[in-house]
Amino acid sequence: MAEAADFQGMNPSPARRWVRRAASLMAGAPLLVGLAQLPAAPAAYAAQDATGAGTVDVALDSLTPNAPKKGDTITVSGTVTNKSKRSVTEARVGLRVGGRLSGRTQIDAAAARTGLSGSGESAELEKYVVKIPELAPGISTDFTIAVPVDKLGLDETGVYQLGVSLSGKTAGRSEELLGIQRTFLPWAPDGTKKKTQITSLWPLISTTRLSAETGSDEQQTPVFENDDLAKELAPGGRLEQMVSLGNELPVTWVIDPDLLATVDAMVKGYTVKDRATGTNVPGKSQAVAKQWLNSLEKAVQSKKVVALPFADPDLASLAHRGKNVPGSLNQLQRATEAARITVDSTLHVKPSTDFAWPVEGAVDPAIVNTATSAGAHHVIARSDSFDESDALPYTPTAARPIGAGRTAVVADARLSTAFQGDMANAQNSTLAVQNFLAQTLALTQQDEDKQRSIVIAPQRMPSVTQAQSMATALRALDTRRWTQPLDLPAAAKVKPDPAARTEIPGWSSYPDKLRDQELPTIAFENIKATQFTLDRFKVVLTKPERVVTPFGNAINREMSTSWRGNETVASVYREDVQRYLDDLTNEVNLIEKSTATLSGRSATIPVTIQNKLVQDVDHLVLRLQSTLPARLKLGEGEGKAVTEQPIKVRGGHSQSVKIATTANANGKVPVIARLYTEDGTPYGPEMRFMVNVNEVTPTIMLVIAGGVLLLVLAGIKMYSQRKRASARGDQSDGGTPPGDNTPDGEDAPDGHDPEQPSDPTPDTGPESGEPSATGEKVDR
Repeated sequence: MAEAADFQGMNPSPARRWVRRAASLMAGAPLLVGLAQLPAAPAAYAAQDATGAGTVDVALDSLTPNAPKKGDTITVSGTVTNKSKRSVTEARVGLRVGGRLSGRTQIDAAAARTGLSGSGESAELEKYVVKIPELAPGISTDFTIAVPVDKLGLDETGVYQLGVSLSGKTAGRSEELLGIQRTFLPWAPDGTKKKTQITSLWPLISTTRLSAETGSDEQQTPVFENDDLAKELAPGGRLEQMVSLGNELPVTWVIDPDLLATVDAMVKGYTVKDRATGTNVPGKSQAVAKQWLNSLEKAVQSKKVVALPFADPDLASLAHRGKNVPGSLNQLQRATEAARITVDSTLHVKPSTDFAWPVEGAVDPAIVNTATSAGAHHVIARSDSFDESDALPYTPTAARPIGAGRTAVVADARLSTAFQGDMANAQNSTLAVQNFLAQTLALTQQDEDKQRSIVIAPQRMPSVTQAQSMATALRALDTRRWTQPLDLPAAAKVKPDPAARTEIPGWSSYPDKLRDQELPTIAFENIKATQFTLDRFKVVLTKPERVVTPFGNAINREMSTSWRGNETVASVYREDVQRYLDDLTNEVNLIEKSTATLSGRSATIPVTIQNKLVQDVDHLVLRLQSTLPARLKLGEGEGKAVTEQPIKVRGGHSQSVKIATTANANGKVPVIARLYTEDGTPYGPEMRFMVNVNEVTPTIMLVIAGGVLLLVLAGIKMYSQRKRASARGDQSDGGTPPGDNTPDGEDAPDGHDPEQPSDPTPDTGPESGEPSATGEKVDR
């Protein structure tokens, strides 16, 4: 399969790439030829019975240097593949240098050109060719050509089209052009009069990995949805490459603080959900996370850092859907406040939080208003959204005033989207780099007397190969022959071009493709419900930060741009956050009871509150309501229908509260118990139970009184008998004989000394007889 991919013009094997690189480095060789013919392919290309133009596919895999200067040697490497069923004979691969292109539009037209124009093609450099005696059907052959730059016929500074072609014979026909691949060669050996200021954004953004859940321990060990982030942080991974490459480039770092918080959580110890077993297993990538975070901290120290709002909220979704849900914009404010704190504490740099970046730089009035509602004064837009007038003959400076003290920083669409394709394909990467460099030089030449500031805002999460291609292009620009670097805060302050468009595009101009990917309104309704639950819960906690921070971050993550196009997974995440928060709030509750029986007009009703959290809860009020106050009144004194009592319960404990009652009649009375916060907001569900009142009648009271009177009389009699016995003992000469303490005619009551009281029944305390929870669950 790997071989077949090479035959089809895909990325050549590492071995073949090494051969080409080794050949290109051979000293003193202006012409290098590689003729490593491969065995016949299973005929993906040989399926065609083509002759003439288009018979051979030419793939251009590398071109170095990308932006040559005087004295350099251009080295071009690639692969030619015979797509027909007939052999190509007397073939040769050569270079063709076209005329200088005028302007960015001509570059666009040349890049879109794919066919052959025969005699219309520029002449081949005859002395610098690779000869191929025969190219069998379906066969691919590598080639490498090296040409001194002074042999290319380049004169004035500008962009030249460079073609790599194969000419040969097929089926007895005469020699003809059978295949060609075109690219661009920027030529500015002496630089330009004015250099364009280039601002390159270097985004560090990833998808949501961290759940709201934490482990059952005092340290609140974070729980990850999966351990995929470790692969991106490891050597060769996407995020590792972004840091490694960006460290060497003149870029402005644009960072999602959620990524920093997530990696920092890994460093301190984490667990990962095991979906198969339903348990959490220890994470194993602490060292990788620590190494990445250390490398990033070093890389950003001398660079400008822009912090997006925490978790990179979807500004367009907020503007178009969230505005219908009250309180949604408050979430953006919280995310912005969390951003500065997170970056400062993790990387020890002061970031700028003055920039908002809507998806793909697409804006309309609602998006701009939303983006700047949390304090940002600059919105990163893109020129394909913020389109220019057709009459403007040049690319204007990025900064545009849009009113109310706000600035749109309009990134160049061509340069920003240059590396969005499959850069794993060597040819795609080579063509993208050359096109990028050509566009920057053509842009500078539009008006060499006027220096302009251009911003490049690439895709939010470049792949490894996309990042590598971007880095190759930026390194070539760093020669500073026609550009010079500028950071984003400085670019936002550049004097605007008075001829540039400053009107924000209308609502209808927003792309339908992007609108279809937005979070639905129900997402913001879920977010509002979760925030309400959190606000209600935190007021009863003695350590609210243990809950507010992880759940506040989780709510921010629910608005993340990374959910675009994946609403099903986003919905599951939101449900998990709400469910876990509900579980925590339910750890503080009333223990169910069914019936309480009262005997007498006055008694108490015990109600038990349990707290399974590890922290104490306070600022709660227990409220009891009698549904039949004429029969049963609650509270001290005269009593009433409703009574309240403040509640404070230690973590991992239960507390029983006894409520005084007054009964006026026999019968059953439904009573409602419920917890409230101090501001009167209900906390948890209400609990209903029955109080059975057995009022004591006057006859029973007389019987009880008579019984008490008899007990008193019996006590008096016993006391008198003891007094008499004591008097007789004092009158005798030797006192009462040993062992004889019983008065005459009296028997000791079962050998018990009546003056010695029996052991009292131990006081079981106010919680006696009530259930108490001993289980413990850590709050997050």
